[in-house]
Amino acid sequence: MRRDDEPRDFHAARWEEPLIHELGRPGARGQVFPAADAADLVPAAMRRAAPPALPELTEYEVQRHYLHLSQQTLGMMGISLFGTCTMKFNSKMAEAASLRPEMAETHPLQHPDTLQGSMAIIHDVDMMLRSLSGMDQFVFQPGGGADAAYTMAALARAYWRARGELGQRDEVITSIQAHPCNPATAAAAGFRVITLPLGEKGYPTLDSLRAAVSERTALLMINNPDDMGIYNPEIREWVRVVKQAGGLCFYDHANFNGVMGKISAAELGFDACMFMLHKTFGGPKSGGGPAVGAFGCTAALAPFLPVPVIVKEGERYRADLDRPLSCGKVREFWGNLPIVLRAWVWLRAMGAEGIDLASDLSVLANNYMDARLARIPGLARSHPDLPGWRMEMTRWSLGPLKEETGIGTVEVANRMADYGIDPYWMSHEPWIVPEPFTPEAGEMYSREDLDQWIAVLARVVEEARRDPELVRTAPHRQPIARIRGDWLEDPERWAMSWAAYRRKHGAATRPASPAEPAPRPAARTG
Repeated sequence: MRRDDEPRDFHAARWEEPLIHELGRPGARGQVFPAADAADLVPAAMRRAAPPALPELTEYEVQRHYLHLSQQTLGMMGISLFGTCTMKFNSKMAEAASLRPEMAETHPLQHPDTLQGSMAIIHDVDMMLRSLSGMDQFVFQPGGGADAAYTMAALARAYWRARGELGQRDEVITSIQAHPCNPATAAAAGFRVITLPLGEKGYPTLDSLRAAVSERTALLMINNPDDMGIYNPEIREWVRVVKQAGGLCFYDHANFNGVMGKISAAELGFDACMFMLHKTFGGPKSGGGPAVGAFGCTAALAPFLPVPVIVKEGERYRADLDRPLSCGKVREFWGNLPIVLRAWVWLRAMGAEGIDLASDLSVLANNYMDARLARIPGLARSHPDLPGWRMEMTRWSLGPLKEETGIGTVEVANRMADYGIDPYWMSHEPWIVPEPFTPEAGEMYSREDLDQWIAVLARVVEEARRDPELVRTAPHRQPIARIRGDWLEDPERWAMSWAAYRRKHGAATRPASPAEPAPRPAARTG
């Protein structure tokens, strides 16, 4: 019987799968629809001069094509310890609910009588997030974490303008270990950004904060714990210092998984916070979306929220657009409502006790991993001399391995894919820890899964010493070895649609792939 500390044998499927437009043949059909008179459906000015170039396939051919594509993708069915993003299994019940026509086939401009159920879900999630944060109002329009950070910057701009202080309050304070969206969105909103360096305890010192704060301070944007798993125990004093100078305080809760049910942004004194519904609250996160950055604030800031805000009046709900002080919109309509529904399912299923237990398991799993990873030579823990436990993730370094073998974090991640392990999260830029990787177990994965992940990492580190070229040229057991980056920089080569593809490369010529197929060794390596 295989032990959990032994890497499993793995080899990804590889199909010579054409584009779907290159499959099929004229006349092939999965379904035959009755003919329709376009004159009754489409105005003359909008009708096509020629039919669209759509592929013609049977139903089983379509299913086989997309099955082949899915077999070449690791996805979340591997072990994805994607630090700072809290990757979780997406409930099939929530997926099914989000695809129901009552959700998938509605539009926010329908008559409100036909949207009461959707509005009720939004209001319900709003109330549940209020209980977790102490805030007075949440909106779900922001399309992700960076969008929620921008919402804070835009709201702060509207707030200071209304008070006649926007010309004075032009500085935002953050940390070098904060998520880059905080300084980036503050700058996009027109603020000057002050970035605090880390102190000896792994977070900026109070003295550095006091030196940065002034009558020009508009806003503090900070995450806590940070991506190194370090919680700043002085955070109440940070908030007090900023507010004493008249500034606002924003809590970036992207790393909420390890503290949910334990701390409240309002109790710490923050004016606003955001949650990642597509991370902490069980929504899918893949390829950059779909996403929702739930943004909440105190009653004092609520008049400046983006519109519309869903409100409950008696037993009915409505979209409130009459908010003259609103900062406007950060995206269209209400946001990604299917993700709000998925969060509603997750919150209802977990309950208060489940949420509290999940944060305990997240911290426990991370520190279990820390103890195991510390036994692997070639790894170094960020701020190794700091006492105490880390939160739901820890920033680790492969710097010692790189110095010894020339193999760094990118090569190790590529080789781990040969064992069926999703590439790990490395670090936001700038890399303040050399050759970083940041695993985050969360509450979802079993101890056996964590043991398997650690076993694969240990095997790859051993391979880097024994056969560095094997690791350097990985992956070897995936359908694609490396993406040719020069293609991504050449707009004459890449195409975002079949029409652009044909226009750039001709109808009959298929260019070489921008991806290099992985070599298929005759015998198993490693």
